[in-house]
Amino acid sequence: MTATLPDPTRPRVLADLRSDTVTTPTPEMREAMAQAPVGDDVYGEDPTVNALQAEAARLTGFEAGLFMPSGTMTNQVAIALHTRRGEEVICAEGSHIYEWELGMMAAFSGVVPRFVPAPLGVPDPEAVRLAVRRSVHQSPTGMISLEDTHNKAGGTVIPLDVLAAIRDVANEEGLPLHLDGARVFNAAAAQGVPVSEITRHFGTVSICLSKGLGAPVGSVLLGSAAAMKQAHRYRKMLGGGMRQAGVLAAAGLLALRDGPARLQGDHRRTRRLAEALLEAGYSVNLAAVQTNILYVTLPDAAAQVSRWAEAGVLASALGPDSVRFVLHHQVGDEALEEAIRVLTA
Repeated sequence: MTATLPDPTRPRVLADLRSDTVTTPTPEMREAMAQAPVGDDVYGEDPTVNALQAEAARLTGFEAGLFMPSGTMTNQVAIALHTRRGEEVICAEGSHIYEWELGMMAAFSGVVPRFVPAPLGVPDPEAVRLAVRRSVHQSPTGMISLEDTHNKAGGTVIPLDVLAAIRDVANEEGLPLHLDGARVFNAAAAQGVPVSEITRHFGTVSICLSKGLGAPVGSVLLGSAAAMKQAHRYRKMLGGGMRQAGVLAAAGLLALRDGPARLQGDHRRTRRLAEALLEAGYSVNLAAVQTNILYVTLPDAAAQVSRWAEAGVLASALGPDSVRFVLHHQVGDEALEEAIRVLTA
């Protein structure tokens, strides 16, 4: 077998801060994946997938869960579960289900978004109430969806009292309430509460295993047993039947068990990076630095990101003047200090 030599022309990566999705499986995850008992998950016969779904449901306080390839799929299956064609989905401005899921709510479920303002990613409960539509002249409201943490707002957290107030609005209006909880464990860590203190307010919740928790693949949709039975059909329609998926679910189980304890370190390092960049003269809104995501405003973002990449620090240009950094467990204190040296040079 011929060894692959390193490319000497490629810059050494000091820190990959593009996203928390870039993490690679830990040695423990790889071992668990290699040893995982498997079966046909489309038939519900994969014991490792079943264990993952049960563990996710236990942690979040739901009857059942359903393992899927991505958070986009779990969110879109939830929308299909809760709505009928021609309805609206109330969501915070900048929500992932609209910004980054390629119009799938319209393409798959035949529904459209109704945005409410969300300063720092937090909608006002009264604004949510006022967004409900009942008139025969308008598309009726089918559901309410929240995102916690809110990616585009900077990884910000919805306070527990706001969640409870929006839950009351949903109950009073007779509307289902869904949580895009891709990083809900970050929200729980930031508030010092069990994740179930957040998820208990919702009828369905999507959690992502491949972001801060560190698994290589997968998300879980959570809800009632009856809802997950129907969700299984939508997953199949979207091509999400993965057969012997226990090799992936095994890593997800370790992510659920070990990942949450690492999140506070990610948050601490994100704050350290934010303060260093602010001190160096960058435009940083410290009020939005609550978890593991940091946005910086600067001119010609793409060009600056390219220059940093040549020096070994990777970030994401998400607009002409916006750069996103995301911390994760594979960027430790030493790597972060090297990154800060590059970014503030």
